[in-house]
Amino acid sequence: MAATAPVCLITGSATGIGAACARQFVAQGWYVALSHLDDSTFAEAQALAEDCEAAGAQVLLQTLDVRDEAACQAYVTAVLARFGRIDALVNSAGTTRFIPHTDLDALGEDEFHRTYDVNVVGAYRMVRACAAALKASGGSILNISSIGGVLGRGSSMAYAASKGALNTLTLALARSLAPQIRVNAIAPGFVDGGLPGRVLEKAQYAQVMASQTAAAVLQRVSQPEEVAALAWFVTTQAPAMTGNVLVMDNGLHLNPG
Repeated sequence: MAATAPVCLITGSATGIGAACARQFVAQGWYVALSHLDDSTFAEAQALAEDCEAAGAQVLLQTLDVRDEAACQAYVTAVLARFGRIDALVNSAGTTRFIPHTDLDALGEDEFHRTYDVNVVGAYRMVRACAAALKASGGSILNISSIGGVLGRGSSMAYAASKGALNTLTLALARSLAPQIRVNAIAPGFVDGGLPGRVLEKAQYAQVMASQTAAAVLQRVSQPEEVAALAWFVTTQAPAMTGNVLVMDNGLHLNPG
């Protein structure tokens, strides 16, 4: 029997934007399927699941590596076995390493492939796994991209290129999955508590946040909850929107530097 509430599947939901999306959807009465990569984020993922359950939601929490095709398919099978439906997919799983764009020798092909495997192919694997269920529900896909994919900036060339590819994938999927499924992306600028905070040391993180604040014309960085609020709106309140890459970067794209 299908769940009585709509269900949102969120990859990379242990921390940052993914966790904020889970809380936002639960606050609106949805059930959530959550995932975390490995033991390093289990405690955070478990705490999030408990909070969601305390708020009245039904929750499924499992490990998921989006680089593994069979794991993606198995996870979706588990979600459908638990809830009987999937109404939204938020592709929030992502990876990066900070490598200066000027240091071509430091960015080898292995790192390029690793980054693409998570940020682009991983999202595509999840779309393929969820497509039938989302068509049945008339659902929505939201890809968490980055302003780096628009500007060619960011933590590394591989990251910027992967997010640019994710933006293009969003457009292609929006065409191919219409009219049953809408597909959009959000391209945030720097998000406090997002991916950089998990890959940088404290002093490095503070330096990057200061530079990103100074570079944005609004002189601020975003919070995960801001991205989650837009994710909720696009998923549930915007039936005419598909094939959009929505920039929310505090005006960083207006800086010519």
